Amino acid sequence: MLDNLDKKILSILSKNARIPFKDVAAECNVSRAAIHQRVQHLMEDGVITGSGFDVNPKSLGYSTCTYVGITLERGSMYKQVVARLEHIPEIVECHFTTGPYTMLIKLYARDNEQLMDLLNNKLQGIPGVVATETLISLEQSVKREIPITVE
Repeated sequence: MLDNLDKKILSILSKNARIPFKDVAAECNVSRAAIHQRVQHLMEDGVITGSGFDVNPKSLGYSTCTYVGITLERGSMYKQVVARLEHIPEIVECHFTTGPYTMLIKLYARDNEQLMDLLNNKLQGIPGVVATETLISLEQSVKREIPITVE
């Protein structure tokens, strides 16, 4: 269970993961050691699952962000299909879903020609994939972490 100090730390770090612990400590009115211990526990407990930088795909030449709904022959084939998808580096997310698709993936392509190659020669060639539906993102309007409320 997270207490208010944990939530406050998460709220601060989710806005700026590079903030020095001394600044987090000052904002929370506790020692740097307390912040360090709390963050370690949050990581060990799986509350904080990573840290890093967001790289803008366009800066690397990937101008097309695409979501692809995948329908499988059988839902039980999900793990075998995921194992194949993991070998396609342009895929950045994969979800097992409810609704019209068995799976939903997010991928980046350099252009429409590469997207067509990914769809026709890689995704649709995976055993068990019976259909795909492609949705191209024209603009990402919102990207944020889940809100953290401190009582």
